[in-house]
Amino acid sequence: METFDAIQKRASVREYKTDPVDKALLEKLVDAARRAPTARAVEPWEFVVVENRATLKKIGEIAQSGSFIKDAACCIAVFCSDTKYYLEDGSAATENILLAARDSGLGACWVAGDKKPYTGEISKLLGAKPDLKLVSLISLGWPKKDVKQLKNRKLDEVIHWERF
Repeated sequence: METFDAIQKRASVREYKTDPVDKALLEKLVDAARRAPTARAVEPWEFVVVENRATLKKIGEIAQSGSFIKDAACCIAVFCSDTKYYLEDGSAATENILLAARDSGLGACWVAGDKKPYTGEISKLLGAKPDLKLVSLISLGWPKKDVKQLKNRKLDEVIHWERF
């Protein structure tokens, strides 16, 4: 798949088949994440790949807006050390995972981490060091159905040349 094709077809998937995701593919997704742009070349990220059913269920219970994680084949938690640009760096890594997942035929959904009330509990559950901040949780799996990207605003409504 071409880059622009993956961008156009990426959509949030919240329903998954029960089929597992191959470890080599999960490593490929994390490899895509670690190649994200990073401010000052700090690379503050750490990634926890969760496949254990009981842990996925617990994450789905804790993260209110991510209850569907319990049914995903896996979840990648994106953590960053508390640097000046941790949120930007972690978000760039998250987007790389989302695009690489779509390119691979996987469904994925970004569940917010940073500043959510459940970040401490998720961090503790996953054994994160105290200096790490949870940026995102990404549910992953083979989609049960095809999900289309729905964007309401057209290009000519958001693009401005030189000034507003």
